[in-house]
Amino acid sequence: MEAGAHRSRGLRPSELARAGPESGPPRSREAAMARIIAGTHKGRRLAAVPTDGTRPTSDRVKESLFSRLEGYNAIDDAVVVDLFAGSGALGLEALSRGARSLEAVDRAEPAVRTLRKNAAAFGEAVTVHKADALKHLSARSGEPIELLFLDPPYRFSEAELSSVLAAAAPQLHEAATVVVERDARAPEPVWPMGLRLFHSKTYGSTRIWLAEPV
Repeated sequence: MEAGAHRSRGLRPSELARAGPESGPPRSREAAMARIIAGTHKGRRLAAVPTDGTRPTSDRVKESLFSRLEGYNAIDDAVVVDLFAGSGALGLEALSRGARSLEAVDRAEPAVRTLRKNAAAFGEAVTVHKADALKHLSARSGEPIELLFLDPPYRFSEAELSSVLAAAAPQLHEAATVVVERDARAPEPVWPMGLRLFHSKTYGSTRIWLAEPV
């Protein structure tokens, strides 16, 4: 069987987005230490990266995002890559909810140490890579990416993000979903040939864009 062929999903995420009702984010809750929200590791606490250079995803945003992704059938048995993984909160949430594997990538040593600590409970399903996102993609030879997270740090430029998206596009499964998270004031990413936006939403100071292969 061709690598990634198990991901035949019928409707594309954009078609499901048009077919299904719009659901708003849950009510805000008191801020808490990062944790796994649902799935086999529900409630597990995650260590935070000891630096101001990362932007943790709030529980409110994470709950809404993953509810949408599950509605698209984008998580179950997916090959997941998180290119700016930080503490690993997004990728590990996907694993807890049924993803098959996670490549967690970050170039900052404090983040990599935190990733390894948080990933320990997930065993061989997680591989942690200390690498620049572009260099990781250029060296990558695994299965097609089925769920891709990009939540770059504040200082990451729009041009740098565009370069990473362009490098990732050829490695995506035909039914992949791409999630980009940025500050709400940031412009929409420049999508490379082969990717198109199908949904975006702002949650307070955070904006999420979802894209798929054309």
